[in-house]
Parts: sequence; structure tokens; C-alpha cells
Amino acid sequence: MMAFDRFYQQIAVSPLSHWLETLPAQIASWQRDQLHGQFKQWTNAVTFLPELKPAHIDLRNGVSASSDEPLSEGQLKRMETLLRNLMPWRKGPFSLYGIDIDTEWRSDWKWDRVLPHLSDLNGRTILDVGCGSGYHLWRMVGAGAKLAVGIDPTQLFLCQFEAVRKLLGDDRRAHLLPLGIEQLPALNAFDTVFSMGVLYHRRSPLEHLWQLKDQLVKEGELVLETLVVEGDDQTVLVPGDRYAQMRNVYFIPSALALKNWLEKCGFVDVRVADVCPTTTQEQRRTAWMTTESLADFLDPDDSSKTVEGYPAPVRAVLIARKP
Repeated sequence: MMAFDRFYQQIAVSPLSHWLETLPAQIASWQRDQLHGQFKQWTNAVTFLPELKPAHIDLRNGVSASSDEPLSEGQLKRMETLLRNLMPWRKGPFSLYGIDIDTEWRSDWKWDRVLPHLSDLNGRTILDVGCGSGYHLWRMVGAGAKLAVGIDPTQLFLCQFEAVRKLLGDDRRAHLLPLGIEQLPALNAFDTVFSMGVLYHRRSPLEHLWQLKDQLVKEGELVLETLVVEGDDQTVLVPGDRYAQMRNVYFIPSALALKNWLEKCGFVDVRVADVCPTTTQEQRRTAWMTTESLADFLDPDDSSKTVEGYPAPVRAVLIARKP
């Protein structure tokens, strides 16, 4: 079973200390609940990974760890088998002691698009909502964050994160909690809040924006990355049953409409920092994620459309400030 005691101790002497009024009970409830049928297998994979002390870690240019002495062929084979027990790997990539986890998403490309538009992350306390396997948490640490906290209720992502943490030498500057944003009280304690690839999954997108605002300190920065469509400040696509084969896509605004939404929720200095189509080089099937991916979700005769006939995925990054 995953333990969170060290995280509790860490935040007890921080501006997040009041989170301890609710968080331990929520985690205890999560631990009592019926877990995914493969959760035991996933936690065993983490447990049986070797406790290595990396000689070299690079979180600035990627997420990688290596040792001065190469691991034996047997060690590498065993470690790769354990990491493959945690498939599918969606967010990454990771390079760990000569094992390259080629994830479905080139999350490093997204990071390279986002990072130039951010305030300096050095010394900041950061929240990443819907963080997946936690790839971006490590990049935030590499950019100087004092503490990077991710939340994502998917149990496999928690196990992937803990596997990577173990192979990075048990770094405690990043943490992943198995929670959704709706379970967080209004902490008003994070210098920067990221929500990337979440908004279009929310039935009430403005409520999500308010929830994000409630986590920020005064003058804190929101980094919002989501699907958008072309159009003016009144344009919003409401897909039918599916969008790019995803069932839980509710609202896809234009970048300008999204800017309006943020301002309606009280954010200021809202700007559209980047707009970029998602390509089949950025999201694709790999040996570490072998099921369908973006190429399967696009019209085979017209890649500018999804299989349902909607505009193909385009993602925007908006930056805003809580006054």
C-alpha cells in the first residue's frame, strides 16, 4: 500500500499545513475503498524495482537517471519487465539506466511549448491537476520548484509515478496524490497551478476554473492547456457522443472564448501563449502503449477532421493571474 506520511510531515511546516485538516482522512478513505483489480500487481512492480542511487539525474532537459557503473543485462531485463507491468505508459518519456520508456505522448514537447511563457518556477510551490504519471512534476522540479504536487485519481498513474520516483533515488520534491480537484478544499496556497488536458473533460468548465483559482495564492499564476477550436469569442463546440473517440468531452471553446471564461471567473492578465495542432508524432502508439492512439481517431481520408467529423485536435496554452 502506498504511504503518504512523509508528505504529511513535509507540508506540516509549510503554507499547505491546513490541508492536513482533510487530506489524511481522504487518503485513508481511498485506501479502504475497493481498488483496481490490478493494483496489487502494479504495487508489486514498484516494490520489486531495485533501490538504485543514480550518479546522474537530469530533470532540466528531460527525466533521466543513470549510474556510473552500467547495470548487468539481467538487472536491466528484470527492471524492464517490472516497468512493462505498469503499461500503458501515456505521459513521458523517461530514460532510466538505459531503459527508454517511449510513452504515447511526447509530453516533453508540450513542456517546451509551455515553459518559455511561465514566470520563474524557482522556489515555487506548484499544483498540477490531472498530472497523469507525473512527468511534468519532474520537469517542474528541474525548473527549480521547491515542491510540485500532482493530483490524479487514476491508480496506475500513481504506481508509475512511484516507480519513477524510486529509480530517481526517492526524490521528495515531487508528490502525486490519488485525488480529483473536487476533493481539494480552497487551499489558496500554491504559487502556480497547472491544468493541462483536463478542462474538456469537465461537465462544468467554469466551475473547474473557479476550483483552480481557489488553490492559488494572491498573485499566483494559472497555466491552462486544453483543446480549442477556431472561432471568435463566442465559439464553443459541444461534441455529441464522442470526440476523437473520447466519450467524456463536453465543451471545446475557442481560445478567445476561453479567455472570456477566465476573465469571467476573476482572473486578470489573461493571455493566449500558444496554439498548436496535435500531430501523430506527438501522440502515437508505441511499444509502451500498444492500443489505439491519435492516428486511429482521425478521418483516414482527411486528417484535419476526427473520425466523427469534428475539427482535429488543436491545443492552446493560456496564462492568467489571480489578483
